[in-house]
Amino acid sequence: MDVLSTTFFFIVAIFILVTVHEFGHFITARIFGMRVDKFYIGFDFFDMRLWKKKIGETEYGIGVFPLGGYVKIAGMVDESMDTDFGQGEPQPWEFRAKPVWQRLIVLAGGVTMNMMLAAAIFTGVTLTLGESRTSTTAPAFVEEGSVFSKMGMQTGDRFIAVDGHPVSSWEEALDPERFASSSPVFTVLRSHGRDTTLATPKHFMSEVSDQDGFGIRPIVPPVIDDVLANNPAAGAGIQAGSIITAIEGHPVSDWTEVVGIISRNPSKPITFTWRWLDTPKGEPATADEIRMKGEEFTASITPSASGKIGIMLRQTISSERRMLGFMGSVESGISQTWKMSAMTVQGFSKIFTGQEDFRKSVGGPIKIAKIASRSAEQGPVSFLYFLAVLSISLAIINILPVPALDGGQFVINAAEGVMGREIPIEVKMRIQQIGMTLLLALFAYILINDILNP
Repeated sequence: MDVLSTTFFFIVAIFILVTVHEFGHFITARIFGMRVDKFYIGFDFFDMRLWKKKIGETEYGIGVFPLGGYVKIAGMVDESMDTDFGQGEPQPWEFRAKPVWQRLIVLAGGVTMNMMLAAAIFTGVTLTLGESRTSTTAPAFVEEGSVFSKMGMQTGDRFIAVDGHPVSSWEEALDPERFASSSPVFTVLRSHGRDTTLATPKHFMSEVSDQDGFGIRPIVPPVIDDVLANNPAAGAGIQAGSIITAIEGHPVSDWTEVVGIISRNPSKPITFTWRWLDTPKGEPATADEIRMKGEEFTASITPSASGKIGIMLRQTISSERRMLGFMGSVESGISQTWKMSAMTVQGFSKIFTGQEDFRKSVGGPIKIAKIASRSAEQGPVSFLYFLAVLSISLAIINILPVPALDGGQFVINAAEGVMGREIPIEVKMRIQQIGMTLLLALFAYILINDILNP
């Protein structure tokens, strides 16, 4: 996708996540009677903003810098570095005048809303589409150069166990939680009937992130479900129920291989070899039927100028989709949020302890924009999952006990509760300044890393 669409989806993603996060601070502050002076999406540095409107005591606006946002609560040291309120006694509507437990809830409001957003997305998708399970009887198609290819996995291998525990579905074998907590060992069944073990490398998740995925998927045999009339395939005599076995004399086993060759050779003659399975049209072809020996046919077929020959895929993967109902979807949504949160925390732990490559494991606005664009290109469900995962990451980053982040503010206010008195505003301001400096330095490093390691 081009730069314009990449920028668009990045802004949409950031706008949604920041709005949800800041709304968490805003609504909890209002519930406890705190005055909210500003609610901004995007930063309005140097008073540069796209829009603003004051409603009641609060000024709402959109800043020109889309990489964040803020809620300015009266009586609180925050990104604005405003300390004028410190010259007088605490007022009833100020943040600093409220009980510690209320302040802590307000500070945790943004993180809570980000987690709730992720759970709502996971729940909504599961409620709408159900839960998919693809049997491990489906052999793997392994992309060349992928992390699993480097581990020694081959096209045609079948998952049978992870860390010695049998698995029955692809979703179970590739559960993301496995890779954050340990370095799992996969057991696969080779075509010759022997078990082979595959160990994950030290920087496994870094390589997965670098390559945008595992690089494996279930093989989709090139079985033809329908042949469109008046198209090249029909003219060559290919019938529904046929399976393409070779192209230009080279064996093919996956539908994507076939589509790729056809699309890369528009208006060029290609030699196809196929055999007829003799299975009723519209019914799934079983593994036994795919292995049936039948008479082979060979013909030269010239794809159209748009790179098509007029054939449609038949579903041959043993996959089922279960509808869980409302309560089941809610339970699944919460479970997915918990697993992804645990994986993110464990991922941070691996980064900080050197188990994962820091440069490959972190991403700034450029990397986020690219992933947002790719996920949107793959469809709305993919984009929603991206939003959920990014929302969880934003929540966990914000709760870190770092000055200038929600977690740092949380620690300071909790300390005030333990001591029974307010920390001097000058001290809190100095802590905030140090935190902001560290965050800006880290942001600059990540941005440079984005540029140098595209």
